[in-house]
Amino acid sequence: HLLLFLLFVGPFNCFASYSRATELFYSLNEGLPAGVLIGSLAHDLRLPTAGGQHPAAPQPPLSFTLASHGSGGQYVHLDNRSGELYTTAMEIDREALCVDSSEATIFEGAAAISSSPSSESCLLLLDVLVLPQEYFRLVKVKIAIRDVNDNAPRFPVPHIVLSVPENAPVNTRLAIEHPALDPDVGTNGVQTYRLQDNYGVFTLDVEENESGERTPYLIVMGALDRETREEYVTVIVAEDGGSPPLVGSATLTIGISDINDNCPQFSDLQLNITLYGNSSLGTHVATVHAVDMDLGSNAEITYSYSQKVPQPSRELFHLDESTGIITLSCKVDGDTPRLHRLIILGNGPGCIPAVITVLVTIIKVMMRPPEVIPRFIANEVEGVVYIKELEPINTPIAFFTIKDPDEKYKVNCYLDGDGPFRLSPYKPYNNEYLLETTKHLDYETQQLYEISVVAWNSEGFHVNKIIKVQVLDENDNSPVFSQQLIELSIEENNVPNAFLTKLHATDADSGERGQVSYFLGPDAPSYFSLDKATGVLTVSTQLDREEKERYRYTVKAVDSGFPPRESIATVTITVLDKNDNSPRFINKDFSFFVPENFPGFGEIGVISVTDADAGQNGWVALSVLNGSDIFVIDTGKGVLRAKVSLDREQQSSYVLWIEAVDGGDPALSSTAKITILLLDINDNPPLVLFPQSNMSYLLVLPSTLPGSPITEVYAVDKDTGMNAVIAYSIIGRRGPRPESFRIDPKTGNITLEESLMQNDYGLYRLLVKVSDHGYPEPLHSTVMVNLFVNDTVSNESYIESLLRKEPDLSIEEKQPQISIEPTHKKIESASCMPTLVALSIISLGSIALVTGMGIYICLRKGKKHHRTDENLEVQIPLNGRINLHMLEKKPVEISNI
Repeated sequence: HLLLFLLFVGPFNCFASYSRATELFYSLNEGLPAGVLIGSLAHDLRLPTAGGQHPAAPQPPLSFTLASHGSGGQYVHLDNRSGELYTTAMEIDREALCVDSSEATIFEGAAAISSSPSSESCLLLLDVLVLPQEYFRLVKVKIAIRDVNDNAPRFPVPHIVLSVPENAPVNTRLAIEHPALDPDVGTNGVQTYRLQDNYGVFTLDVEENESGERTPYLIVMGALDRETREEYVTVIVAEDGGSPPLVGSATLTIGISDINDNCPQFSDLQLNITLYGNSSLGTHVATVHAVDMDLGSNAEITYSYSQKVPQPSRELFHLDESTGIITLSCKVDGDTPRLHRLIILGNGPGCIPAVITVLVTIIKVMMRPPEVIPRFIANEVEGVVYIKELEPINTPIAFFTIKDPDEKYKVNCYLDGDGPFRLSPYKPYNNEYLLETTKHLDYETQQLYEISVVAWNSEGFHVNKIIKVQVLDENDNSPVFSQQLIELSIEENNVPNAFLTKLHATDADSGERGQVSYFLGPDAPSYFSLDKATGVLTVSTQLDREEKERYRYTVKAVDSGFPPRESIATVTITVLDKNDNSPRFINKDFSFFVPENFPGFGEIGVISVTDADAGQNGWVALSVLNGSDIFVIDTGKGVLRAKVSLDREQQSSYVLWIEAVDGGDPALSSTAKITILLLDINDNPPLVLFPQSNMSYLLVLPSTLPGSPITEVYAVDKDTGMNAVIAYSIIGRRGPRPESFRIDPKTGNITLEESLMQNDYGLYRLLVKVSDHGYPEPLHSTVMVNLFVNDTVSNESYIESLLRKEPDLSIEEKQPQISIEPTHKKIESASCMPTLVALSIISLGSIALVTGMGIYICLRKGKKHHRTDENLEVQIPLNGRINLHMLEKKPVEISNI
């Protein structure tokens, strides 16, 4: 158990010295977080604490303080009461604290940092005062900071160069002067080195000196040859011994230095040269050239004549020791030998000379050739004439003097070779010729011309003077785009900085004059970018086809000449559509008013919908989500139709949901609400609910007072509005005095108009017409109201027999006059007359005002009387439905008042 405990607390605090001396030693790992316990001074000094050996004796409280606060004190926290040391938020970095390898300890008040030559020791020193006086002492605390592998090896330079002679034998060891450094110590420091690629001829070894420093050595494992390969490039890797190990690397270039292991060699063993006897001094005879595969001074070659070459030949032909050029150094006369064997040595340092033989044959000439003497007007360097391509026609190049050195023969000349040049006599001088251009020179067509001025005498002896004309380039060509119209396309909603194309323009000029830079024209939007050097065209933002479908702007290609020349091309960009827009209804809610009984498949209305996308993505299909068994919609035109005729009395309104789906993949959709309100037409006549039969009758007592209600006719109309406003009228009468009864045109109430007399007894038959106010033609129903005026009903069978007889009635087609507003009864108005008379007596001047007030009061009373019935018959909502079974028939009691 003790071993497990020590393994657990090992990284945080280590062992303290438990002696009673005033020096304590602790150790901990670097990089620990704040709050880690380092050690307890009170416990390790065996100082008494509360609750110790003598709990009865009062103990003064202990106090622990740092003597002063130095740089080391910022890494630890001392609890003043318990004497416990903790780490602080300031992380301990061993490599930062112990950067010095000296053995001295640097104190700063109570805290100091110490390092020693032993790379393992790094101490944090603290001076702690223990109080009170009874326990006073100065405790020196040493905290050893243990290293952790928190640093990777690092080479001081990223690129190491090492030179190895090509003749280095196998197992040659070369120290690498820049070993890797690792601030960590011990096994956490650099342990091994390796090469990523050893090419089969190299390996690494590590040597450790007395101070523990490890130095890598490069070992040659195979034969080297600089002429085969002069350099090896690999990567050297340093690895420490931590767990896990950390590595660092650098580039290692191994250069193979040259040694003199090669000698000069000639490619040929013999050269055969023919020389005319009339050749002038300095005439080039031949050039010998040897090659040495070594470098630098090891490859230096000098040329010399062999001892076998006779002195006359040495004097006649001059050999340049450095270049190997042989020239004629003396005049050839009649005594000069015609054959010369020149043995030439190629000498290298420490080498056996290479040998080549030059056999020169001199041909005897009886006359001297013509002379061609040039005098250049244009710029000439070593026989090459330089002319700008923009020089005008007839630009002079050179004068040529043609003459016979013996002045015996006539000499002529001509120009040989292709090119826009002309050689013509220059008058008035004899034997003077001018070489000039005949056309503009064009560098882009041909850069170099080689022509010859040929002179010959009358004996047919020819002499050539070769002239090279180099055309100098000028900025006479503008850049040319590979396409003048660059048509591009890109899908909308592209990623930012999307690649569009790479522009390409060429310039036939050379050098800087042919270097092309690219620029956007002034009409290009700001979110397009064109790389000046590469011509890569990009767009920095997302494009929206619905915002703009096509872009057109110019681009420029500009060369680097002076003055610069440019050309312009046009870029067109078509933004391709993506299905990123849902169909959109013009309105979210549509309302249509349709008359009922509208014919099936008639056009109810048009649903307008649009889609901002194009092509298939913008094609929209409409469908009815609900009510599809009654309604159908034309997908193409958006026309909404009903499959059947609609009846408002069955259903007054319909709410539909229409879905619009586009043709994209995946498809997008949207919905809209459609409200269809059916307008009423007068297609229902009034339905009489009471009386229920034309054969029913009612007993009316003769004592009934005039104005008394007798009965009523009650009818309803399934229509609404004016089509449901009902008027009642009596269109046929039969009885002893049929005018005795009247019917209210609005309510259908039948009242007695006059007092009944003895001779008025009997059966009254009233034919009541119930008519609505429909448009364009009102509809009506009729009902027979039978009234039997008598004191009693003594013989019902007699009355029923009378009812079965067809009544002989005269039909009155008088239309009942009815107003929507309430009609007021005279009896109610008459009740206001005393009030009007009283008011007129009080003030004649305000009679009009008072009269109006009285009428208003009367109207209010009348309105209360009729409000219930009016609401039932007139104010029927458009979408209301009347349930005839729910209407209750109020009984009417016939009695004397």
